Parts: sequence; C-alpha cells; structure tokens
Amino acid sequence: MGEYDDAVIACFLKHQGQLFSEKVAENEAEAEEFLEDCMAVVVNSVKEVLEYFEEEGIDVEDADEESILEASEVFEVGDGRYLIVEG
Repeated sequence: MGEYDDAVIACFLKHQGQLFSEKVAENEAEAEEFLEDCMAVVVNSVKEVLEYFEEEGIDVEDADEESILEASEVFEVGDGRYLIVEG
C-alpha cells in the first residue's frame, strides 16, 4: 500500500461516519481507493494538522488545538498521526 497503511485504513473504516452520513467504503480496498481519490493526507502531529489547514486557506488563527482535532475532517489514527479527509 502507498501512504495509507493498515492503521490509517482501519481508522478511516471505523470512523468514516464522523464525516459522511453513509458508508463510502465497506472494506480495506474500497477505503484505500476512496482515500486516494480524494487525496486524503496523513500528517504526523497536531502541528502538521494546523499547518495543513493554514496552507488550505482555512482560518485557524483563533482556533485552539482541541477544536481543530474535533473537526469532522480530522481522524486520529491512534499512533500520533492524523488522517485529513476533505468530504
């Protein structure tokens, strides 16, 4: 697999409901294809999540770390990394 390893794919499959009202993937292969199609990004820290949003032109200046991590587009992989999926 490319950028999306087993942990990232499992995280997305388990938590896809936080961003989408219906499942967009039923299995690992569908999840990986979906993440590739929407060019989801895996970052290694909260700081990189903030940098990503800033680069995308999303105003995070007044947002605190907790509110950024609660955004529906941000999935905590569980090993310090975060998956960002724009829906």
